[in-house]
This record gives sequence, structure tokens and C-alpha cells, in this order.
Amino acid sequence: MGASDLEKKCQEAGLKMTEPRRVILDVLAHATDHPSVEEVYERSKKKDSSISMATVYRTLGLLDELGLVFRHEFSDEQHARYEVNTEHHHHLIDIDSGKVIEFQNEKIEKMKQKIAEELGYELVECRLELYGKKIKK
Repeated sequence: MGASDLEKKCQEAGLKMTEPRRVILDVLAHATDHPSVEEVYERSKKKDSSISMATVYRTLGLLDELGLVFRHEFSDEQHARYEVNTEHHHHLIDIDSGKVIEFQNEKIEKMKQKIAEELGYELVECRLELYGKKIKK
């Protein structure tokens, strides 16, 4: 989802679009990782030196409430990380480097559905986080 798509969704939700918010949306839309609040702040500050940490916190909170970003609290990390709400996927977290790898797997999707159905449920949401160490060859 691009910055203009995010901005449009914010406007549709009644969120006033200030210049600092536009900068934060742009940072999120162009992130290739899952930045923390501090990382969003640092990247935003490079584009607009007037942006405060409080503005970043408030904006990310509003975007999370609107369902436009996902707030992740990966195990063993002190800070939440954020990503733009895109297509369904899961995460593999490298416990040595902290790198987050996104992946999709059709077999896992089918297995989740089957498990829910066998237990008498309709699956409405699932977040899968795998933690691992790189295999040294």
C-alpha cells in the first residue's frame, strides 16, 4: 500500500492530514522492514526536522486503531514494530540478528483452516511467528 493509499484511507476515516502525518505515512509506505517507533521517528526527522516523537507515537496509535498498520511485539524485543496492513503473511524472526522475514505458505493456510474446522470454529484471524537461527553450512 502506497503513501497516497494510506492517506486516502486516513481521510476516509476522518483523520486530519497534517504535513507531519504525511511524512510518517510516506516513511511507513516505503519501509522494507518492520520499523520501531524510534526508527519511524528517525526516518521521519530526516524528511521533516519539526516532527516530534510524540507525533510519531500518536500517529502510529491512530493508524493502528484504524487497522492501517499492524503493531507487532515480537518475543524478546523491547520495542513494538510496525508494518503497513498488506496481504496476509507470517513472520520468521532471526533471533541472532533480529531480521524479520515475511513469508506465505499455502499448506500452512490449509492446515490452519482444517484445525479450526475440526475444533468447530471458523478461523477469523491468525498471526504466526517463527523464531530461528540461520543454519551454518
